[in-house]
Amino acid sequence: MAKQVKLSKAAAERIKNYEVKTIAENDTRTTRKKDNRNSILISLVAVVVAVAAQFTYFSAGPGSLTATPTTTPTSSPTSSNSVSVPDASISENREWTGSMTLNATKMDFIVDGKNAPQAAANFISLVKSGFYEGVTCHRLTTAGIYVLQCGDPDATGAGGPGYEFGPIENAPEDANYGAGVLAMARRGGDGNSQGSQFFIVYSNSTIPSDGAGGYTVFGRLTDGLQGVLSVAAKGVEGGASDGKPVSPAVLTSLSVK
Repeated sequence: MAKQVKLSKAAAERIKNYEVKTIAENDTRTTRKKDNRNSILISLVAVVVAVAAQFTYFSAGPGSLTATPTTTPTSSPTSSNSVSVPDASISENREWTGSMTLNATKMDFIVDGKNAPQAAANFISLVKSGFYEGVTCHRLTTAGIYVLQCGDPDATGAGGPGYEFGPIENAPEDANYGAGVLAMARRGGDGNSQGSQFFIVYSNSTIPSDGAGGYTVFGRLTDGLQGVLSVAAKGVEGGASDGKPVSPAVLTSLSVK
């Protein structure tokens, strides 16, 4: 018969305390692991949502010049364009050179009147009329898609020149928009909703096409991209990845020839 060991009251109390402490530590470790898993999951979801939001928004917003166009350039506006839309013949089927100042930085650009005649004619006409002078670039994106969007006289994202036009021209087949690209913004699924708003790509971006296609690339910066990079470096208000830039971004002194 095994000899029974009689524990002292103090020893029994110590064992009891140890067991309670062990249970508590196990519970704490389990809770910590669960919290860590939840934190990782929440972070991953946040990243996915942020990127998805970018792509979803750009189906309603914003487009390398060397890419093969997804649409055949036309020499005149589509029948859906109103008489207010500048005639595509203004683009003269050639390249135009110009410059614009963003804050204090001069940015030189080329407008591609050969591959995007309608969008080029529109931009040239608006520049020559002084439409863009003093207009604030209202939107910056800093995750997944890297653009500064400009051209809304109301700086709300809803303004325009009082007309809309199409078609989509010179959109890259691979959906890749290189740094320096100038492309037209538009509503999702509507290739005839282009107006005065355009975006400047400041870092290579993939912007998926929607039901209407891609986004009209009408030109590119040849110098001065640092002006956009300086705005992007300050980020978006509230720490978001898509919204109003922290740094004011105002266009002035635009010219084209």
